[in-house]
Amino acid sequence: MTYIQNPSSIEEKSFQIIQSMITEKDPDYVFHSEMEESIIKRAIHTTGDFDYLYTMRFEHDVLKKIEEVIRAKGTILLDSNISLNGINKRVLDQLGVSYRCLISDEEVVALAKEKQITRAMAAVEIAAKIEGPKVFAFGGAPTALSYLIELAEQGLVEADAVIGVPVGFINVEESKEELLQSGLPALVNLGRKGGSTIVVAIVNAIIYQLREVVTDDYVRYSTPSSKEGGKN
Repeated sequence: MTYIQNPSSIEEKSFQIIQSMITEKDPDYVFHSEMEESIIKRAIHTTGDFDYLYTMRFEHDVLKKIEEVIRAKGTILLDSNISLNGINKRVLDQLGVSYRCLISDEEVVALAKEKQITRAMAAVEIAAKIEGPKVFAFGGAPTALSYLIELAEQGLVEADAVIGVPVGFINVEESKEELLQSGLPALVNLGRKGGSTIVVAIVNAIIYQLREVVTDDYVRYSTPSSKEGGKN
């Protein structure tokens, strides 16, 4: 047996297989954009689950809004250290984008204790103090996602875009539906599936697709893609 040892070659081959399986399973599937294609394929690559072809929703120009935050050197706020550890910090650093998970922040811990709320909810309040455009990303805290929507409706938190893909059984589908109905620019995966690794897949797919970086060089980061695709 010949082993492929180059990680980039393995990934490229994986995306080729994913596209061939999409073509086989649903030959009429058409992606709406290269960015959507990259996100959905990377979610499939992460999970091996082709349901993401049909469950991802992109509302209120969310991808445009996320790109605007990135180009404005804003902040990506993550609800778990798993997501924080998984995103490609090298690329984000080149783009000049900040990335934070406040779950263990001392101020967050104190506020959660004072208000008797979860740390993820307290992190949303503390995040409101961060200046500049912000993207909130939830992979495992549906209650905090609902809390963000509530605070945003009250004008207490500004969220330029929200990635809402919590996983689980308690308040997960309800929080996603709230997000879809909120009017906020939102990227949502319907149903119970999602999680921190899907947050990582989404964020990395977006930044790999962006071409312009904050240097004098023009650097390209891309996910293997095809013009064939899905019914999203």
